[in-house]
Amino acid sequence: MEVCYQLPVLPLDRPVPKHVLSRRGAISFSSSSSLFGAPDPRQLSQRRGAISYDSSDQTALYIRMLGDVRVRSQVGFEPERRSSHPYLCIDFRTLHTRLSCGSSPADSGTEKRVHRLLSFQRYLHSSRLLRGIPQQIPLHILDEDYSGQARCMLEKVGNWNFDIFLFDKLTNGNSLITLTLHLLNQYGLVDLFQLDMVKLWRFLVLVQEDYHNDNPYHNSVHAADVTQAMYCYLQEPMLSKSLTSYDILLGLLAAATHDLDHPGVNQPFLIKTDHYLATLYRNTSVLENHHWKSAVGLLRETGLFSHLPPEDSMNMERELGSLILATDISRQNDYLSRFRTHLDQESLCLSNASHRHFVLQMALKCADICNPCRPWELSKQWSEKVTEEFFEQGDIEKKHKLQVSPLCDRETNTVGNIQIGFMTYVAEPLFGEWARFSDTRLSQTMLGHMGLNKASWGGLQPEQAAVSEETEPSAAGADAGGSRSKEIPQGSGES
Repeated sequence: MEVCYQLPVLPLDRPVPKHVLSRRGAISFSSSSSLFGAPDPRQLSQRRGAISYDSSDQTALYIRMLGDVRVRSQVGFEPERRSSHPYLCIDFRTLHTRLSCGSSPADSGTEKRVHRLLSFQRYLHSSRLLRGIPQQIPLHILDEDYSGQARCMLEKVGNWNFDIFLFDKLTNGNSLITLTLHLLNQYGLVDLFQLDMVKLWRFLVLVQEDYHNDNPYHNSVHAADVTQAMYCYLQEPMLSKSLTSYDILLGLLAAATHDLDHPGVNQPFLIKTDHYLATLYRNTSVLENHHWKSAVGLLRETGLFSHLPPEDSMNMERELGSLILATDISRQNDYLSRFRTHLDQESLCLSNASHRHFVLQMALKCADICNPCRPWELSKQWSEKVTEEFFEQGDIEKKHKLQVSPLCDRETNTVGNIQIGFMTYVAEPLFGEWARFSDTRLSQTMLGHMGLNKASWGGLQPEQAAVSEETEPSAAGADAGGSRSKEIPQGSGES
């Protein structure tokens, strides 16, 4: 019989006994303390991203899943795979806080310092502090002129031409926090669900912090852009008259957290480098599962829904996961086929909770890949950013002599041909069906922008091809690990 123990909540200014694994993120699991008796004092809890685990168990994972259920999975998991790709050697060390001044030398000899388990992004920030390098923390207090302009922009947050790049500058890099908080207040969700403002603010700050802003594309600005697009869809007549406040809260939170702690590489890269996340999630929706569990970890860490009945908060976590998992692009055809069938049979009934949830999934999918549907000035910037992220992954693969993933070779691909292919095979079918479901001015505007953008990229193709031919000879003579390649931060051997 398996037994689960409730982990104690300890203040940060007191030492934590060795047998307590602090958790910071989505999942924590131990193979020794709760199921196999007292832990070996030599064992050290280790940290990888938003997951902590005990290094002694080589064959089984004990994952702390939703509902405090421990699930055993015989996967032959090896925590340290030094022979694999160097990406695996990133050191997700813990930040050690100082012992209280009143502790005795004897206490310090027998009790370990507090280990605050961090996501990869927060580890990088904390490690810079530990090395004495000034951390670039954005100011939260803005110049009044800039904050006034940001407030003016928020008055038009439902406009499809909303410039998220300008808004991010006006909020000093805090677009995700500012936008999400504004939308929650605009819908009256803070009062309706009796959300504690301190907890809500802390949750949003941690969410924004856990996006990797050194990623060209998958960063907090992308999350803010998806949240703004989601709001536009929630305002559509078909949804606004049918969705409940609970649905709207879920939709906004899912949009804000849908790419949380994204590493800037895709799922095939994690699989072929034998990354621990690929092993943990068995090569299935690897990134989306990680985003979901990371979001759940922050919800629990901040206690945002701790005042709700446990069953309600558990249901919210599960449905949040269902929305985030729907953004897996490898499952695009499954969702699109189901959506098309509903539309052909006219079987969507938005008074049905499961049907409303499915429409929310489709709305989030549209919001996630709506960049080709934005006006050219915005769409072009997003296209260049996502392509640069692809190319940086390709540079890493070349540097380490791995097979370069499709679309990731900057020598054989251009922004234009990547975008034209994406629009043709992914975006147009999805937004065509969305327009059938919600035949509104917004839907026609999105399709119109996409047609114009596709034509614009087609017109730029000869120019991009000429530039590519000019740069190819110099690129061939350059070092494989040239200055444009993205270096993966390497950690020490400490854990």
